[in-house]
Amino acid sequence: MQVKIQPFLRMGTLLLLFLFTSEKACAETIITSVDLIMLPSNVVQRGTNVTLKCQAEVSRSLRSHPNYEYIFYKDYVPLNTDQMNAMDSLYSIPDARVSHSGKYKCAVVIKKEKKESSVKDLKVKGLLTPVLNVDKLTLTEGDDVTAVCTAEGETGFLTFFFRDGPEELYQKDTYSQKVEHNLTVTKRHENMFCYYTIKLSGSLETSNNSNVISVDFQELKIKPDIKVMPSTDVIEGDLITFSCSVNMTHQRNSELRIHLIHKSTTLSSNMTQEDYKMIAMANDSGKYECISKLGDVLKHSSVYITVKELFSVPVLSIHPAEVFEGENFTISCNISSFASEKIQREDITYSILRDKTSVINKNKYSGSAGIVTNGKYMCMANANEITKESQGVLFGAKVLVSKPEITTSGLVIVDKPFLIHCHSKNGSLPIIYSLKRNDITLNRTEVSDPHEKAQFLALISTPSDISSYLCAAENNGRVSIKMSERLHVTVLVPVGKPLMTVVPVPGNIEEGDNITLICGIPKGSPPISFRFYASNHTPIHNTTVQSNSSSFVLSTVNRENSGNYYCDASNNAGMSRMSNIVTVEVSLAKWKKALIAVFFMLLMVLLVLFIMIRYKAKRGKREMAAKLSVKPASPKSDDSLTLSLTHDTHYSAHTVELDNKESVWSKRPPDQDSLESPNEGDIEYTEVAHPQPEDPTRIPLRKGTDTVYSELQTSQGDPEHINHQRLLEYAELNHDLSEPVD
Repeated sequence: MQVKIQPFLRMGTLLLLFLFTSEKACAETIITSVDLIMLPSNVVQRGTNVTLKCQAEVSRSLRSHPNYEYIFYKDYVPLNTDQMNAMDSLYSIPDARVSHSGKYKCAVVIKKEKKESSVKDLKVKGLLTPVLNVDKLTLTEGDDVTAVCTAEGETGFLTFFFRDGPEELYQKDTYSQKVEHNLTVTKRHENMFCYYTIKLSGSLETSNNSNVISVDFQELKIKPDIKVMPSTDVIEGDLITFSCSVNMTHQRNSELRIHLIHKSTTLSSNMTQEDYKMIAMANDSGKYECISKLGDVLKHSSVYITVKELFSVPVLSIHPAEVFEGENFTISCNISSFASEKIQREDITYSILRDKTSVINKNKYSGSAGIVTNGKYMCMANANEITKESQGVLFGAKVLVSKPEITTSGLVIVDKPFLIHCHSKNGSLPIIYSLKRNDITLNRTEVSDPHEKAQFLALISTPSDISSYLCAAENNGRVSIKMSERLHVTVLVPVGKPLMTVVPVPGNIEEGDNITLICGIPKGSPPISFRFYASNHTPIHNTTVQSNSSSFVLSTVNRENSGNYYCDASNNAGMSRMSNIVTVEVSLAKWKKALIAVFFMLLMVLLVLFIMIRYKAKRGKREMAAKLSVKPASPKSDDSLTLSLTHDTHYSAHTVELDNKESVWSKRPPDQDSLESPNEGDIEYTEVAHPQPEDPTRIPLRKGTDTVYSELQTSQGDPEHINHQRLLEYAELNHDLSEPVD
């Protein structure tokens, strides 16, 4: 079993290898180039057999046999869409015509690969000369003839032309080789021919002219004969008779029609049977034409008629041209001429009509202008049953201007321009308006539109000036002048510069007071809006009042209310003005001032006391001169002692002899440095009080309590230098003095 399978495996392998090789070979097919060849040439004469050959160079393997598909194009449109023809590399054009001229190319397709050749032009020269034929050569005027133009064997889109010399008779576009045209002969055609054109891409080819045919033509004798009775020159009102006739013997005589026409208007279409009659009028002058028609053949005859007016058209006139209500006017109706050979002036009658209603049967009418006489007037003149109407004239009595009204627009503000309007409700236009200031005319203007008002620009400097303006209106000269009332309107006065005042006067304002800010203006129309501002432009109050001032109270002020204050004022005049700036300084309350004063007084007292104490303390330390005066108790006693102290620091004392023969009260000469410098040795004082002696005679020099000072002065330096002996003497003396004196 295994041996039998191996041959089949080998065969399958070979088959797959063959298929793979075939696919690869086909895949390697390449179209190198494609070229279009025109045989015998790309320029040929009509009737030549032309062959287009598509030649391709293809690169392929030896074992591959690809299928080729060829596509031919003319003017970029495929020619061979049939699958069978697509396998042929040749495309034939037998018996080539000019219509085959164009741009050609070809393409080669192998599998999915396609390559095109370059574009080449094929030019076929020579169009066929057409042939013209007609079915009749001898014709009577009005007969029909059929002309046929043939271009045998020509192809393409053709345009045929039929001509008679320079005159074109007919034109038609077709793909056919032959064209017919039915022509009604109304004149002789001695040079009839045809030709055709063919449109190629980018050009137009024209054939030669065909043969020339001359058609024999016989004219129809149907021209009418026109007659006018009694004459071509008549007078308005005359009877005119027109007759039109044709002398002919023709089998189509029953088809003949004759028309009478005047100014494009057909007066009669049956002139073969009867004449046409009419009464001549002035506008009937002109050309009258008889037209005879047989089939499509027309013949003309004409005559000119002149009609003289019996009388001219009446003319209506009104005098005077402009009439105001209540004024008289006259309407007249007249003619300028008449045919005196027919009538006299007295033969003409007149009538005047208003709105088509008769007013009077005369040629003149007079009346007083008013509403009832207004309307459209016309007149009529009549003679010999001829009536003529004049043109209508519209008449309306003019209305005298009424008393004007004087008004203003917008606000009236002192020293600012404003508009004054003047208008009368009644009055025929145009109306002249004048603006006056008292008796002086300032300006004038004319109004022609019923909806328009006269307007003037004015200016006042005080409110009272407004009543000096008034206006006048007129439409019929000075006799119609009407004056208005004086102008009375509300006048706004702009606010003056505000003045800011403060109560109480700045400088007398204390904490807890009420401040009244008052803002006033010297002038201005109420209502007035006042605004109060504090420092930094902060608004604090605003109000609108009917007076020229307003106030605002700051209650129980404190020092934070100090600062600048101002106000501004405005009214409906639209202008705001700022006041002066007032500076307010709020001082302390009186009790605070008193408290501060008491505090400062106490502080000053304490300061003075402190200074005095300090001063005395320092002065006591500086005082080095003290007088001690010691006197004996009696004159007999050598022990009596008198101590006195003076500001001059002079000392007087009886010396007491001691062992060292030095007096206890002896004084060392004062050292100047020790008196000035507090850093020297200190001075100590001992006060000795003496009681009042019982016997004042014993101490005649002392009264009261005597003070005895003993000065002990220590020297700077070591305390060991103190004189102890002196201390002892001082102690004993003090003891003796303290005892009563005998």
